[in-house]
Amino acid sequence: MAEVTGLTAEMYRAVVTIVDERVEEIRATRQDFNELKGAVQELAQAQARAEQRMGGLERAMLELAQAQVRTEQQIRELVQAQRDLARQVGRLSDNIGYGLEDIAKIVLPGYLQRHFGIVLEGVLGEELDRHFFHIDGSDVEINLYGEGERDGQRVVVLGEAKSRIYRSEVEKFAYNLAVIDHVLKGEVVRVMFGYFLHPSAEAAARERDILLVASYQR
Repeated sequence: MAEVTGLTAEMYRAVVTIVDERVEEIRATRQDFNELKGAVQELAQAQARAEQRMGGLERAMLELAQAQVRTEQQIRELVQAQRDLARQVGRLSDNIGYGLEDIAKIVLPGYLQRHFGIVLEGVLGEELDRHFFHIDGSDVEINLYGEGERDGQRVVVLGEAKSRIYRSEVEKFAYNLAVIDHVLKGEVVRVMFGYFLHPSAEAAARERDILLVASYQR
């Protein structure tokens, strides 16, 4: 090949090769730069998303903490409401209990006479009354206490008025009676009077020889 501007063909090829290599290096470097730039952008976007998620997580934690505070406050209010309700129910139960005792004082004497031949002593409507037994330094209270006769024999009536009578009420009454049993003289008639008699109470009463009378019975 002829010389070109003072360069031999061999020198020309060498120059072209060098130039091509430099151009290729520049192209590769630019591609790497673009890839690096893209990676940096993706990293920035990922960081932004992570910060956004972190912000959302912080808000969620804050909302959770606030919800927990509200829940604890509601629980405290509920506990207080339950305590208030328990006190109100207790007062209502006391009121019903006393009213029920008055009804028992009227109903039981006639019921016992008609069904069991027991004639109680005392003024009409006052045959049964509250009585305390002093046993071993403490008092045992009987809501309905009366004395009378059946077939010429002395009879002592021990009663209790409860609005709703379950097995547990019968067992408690039987326990109190057992404490005072040794101080009683004559035949003892045990009776419980209430608005509602649960089947469990009836079974327990039969086992302990306790008479159950509902307010509607005559």
